Amino acid sequence: MADLNECLDKMEEAIHKPSFRQSSGRANEVNYWIFDYPPDKELEVRERIKNMQNKNAKGGDEFDLMVFDLYDIVINFLEKNNFLEDCYKFEKKRGLERICKAVSNAIKINDDDSYIVQYIKDHTPENAIVFLTGVGKCFPILRSHKVLNNLHQAFVRVPVVMFFPGIYNEQELILFGEIKDDNYYRAFKLVK
Repeated sequence: MADLNECLDKMEEAIHKPSFRQSSGRANEVNYWIFDYPPDKELEVRERIKNMQNKNAKGGDEFDLMVFDLYDIVINFLEKNNFLEDCYKFEKKRGLERICKAVSNAIKINDDDSYIVQYIKDHTPENAIVFLTGVGKCFPILRSHKVLNNLHQAFVRVPVVMFFPGIYNEQELILFGEIKDDNYYRAFKLVK
């Protein structure tokens, strides 16, 4: 993998090209992208995204940069519905696997109208680029391929970039060196 700063520079340059914001990606595929990076560089990636958000907020770009942290969306849902404390108790009693399933069911992660999909749709203006972050923080509650598949079914009006702390080879997502999230093939690697 090339130097992270070089990759981030290329990513930032790519999203500023008008062609990036067209409604379709390569081969007229949906405009979904993955920016993969070493998990130990998470804080550097977060800092660059934050800097890009600050620059975008000052104006001058031809688009709104919308950053959605998937972990924050899930936690906000649980807090809003007074489920967070119950989740702690449920996990102690039943274990991690059961709480992951319960949370996934509560936010309807397998449905096109999942809470996450609806939240992103409701908070994204027409002329925007969506960044999805927090993938590593959500694991194993959320699987990135489920988020992308469901979002892809219901949300195609603006480009989406998922920031993935692992390896993406345009066929599978490899998280933590061994866990494969191999069910999403419609996204392209943003920087090679």
